[in-house]
Amino acid sequence: MMSSWSEKLPPGFVYLHEIIPDIQVSLRYATEENFLGCIVNGYYTNVSIMTETAALALKQAQQLAKEHGYQLVIYDSYRPQKSVDHFIKWSEDPNDSQIKKDHYYPRINKEDAFDLGYIAKKSGHTRGSTIDLTLIQIGKCLLNPLVPIERVLNDKSAVLFLDDGTVDMGSSFDLLDEASHTNSTLVNKDHQQMRMLLKDLMEKVGFINYEREWWHYTLKNEPFPDTYFNFDVKLSYLRS
Repeated sequence: MMSSWSEKLPPGFVYLHEIIPDIQVSLRYATEENFLGCIVNGYYTNVSIMTETAALALKQAQQLAKEHGYQLVIYDSYRPQKSVDHFIKWSEDPNDSQIKKDHYYPRINKEDAFDLGYIAKKSGHTRGSTIDLTLIQIGKCLLNPLVPIERVLNDKSAVLFLDDGTVDMGSSFDLLDEASHTNSTLVNKDHQQMRMLLKDLMEKVGFINYEREWWHYTLKNEPFPDTYFNFDVKLSYLRS
């Protein structure tokens, strides 16, 4: 039987599916479908880990979403510091093939992703109470693989929209672009309204949006505001 401290979830952390059994999870960093184009260090399985405080608040958001005919889909939650370090190494690697540039950062240089605020060297995700998420219609399942569709923005430029079956928010999760800013006018009014619906649901249960990413929310009264964790994302931990 596992017994070392490293094999337990830290006190105050939970598996999200144990709080919200019907939650849909699509951890892109546990796959090759992300801006790096590879599985990110520290991600071993498609399971969402969060602080219990954030998970209980998210359970309320799930119920509110259902009242509108939707459910939540989780793209990322707790993220180890080693994963963030992997992002840093990627941004500084001149030999990187940039195989996902067209999908995730077509209009910026990858080395500028940190300065532009799309990635942080100390991430709120690593504190356990930040979440990347979206909405999906009740009864609908995620698409795999994703379906790339050209999307013409309001400035007449074009980006790829990666359809995964979730609600169309005008730009895909992790598109590092101005079109992903929560209040962006590059997307149409229908997309803006859906972003505002998600924002309203999350704010009602105590989360704050990061204005450069429509999918990114942090619990206002997070329990570990100054602690950056580094345990792996996997399913084999004992409960604390």
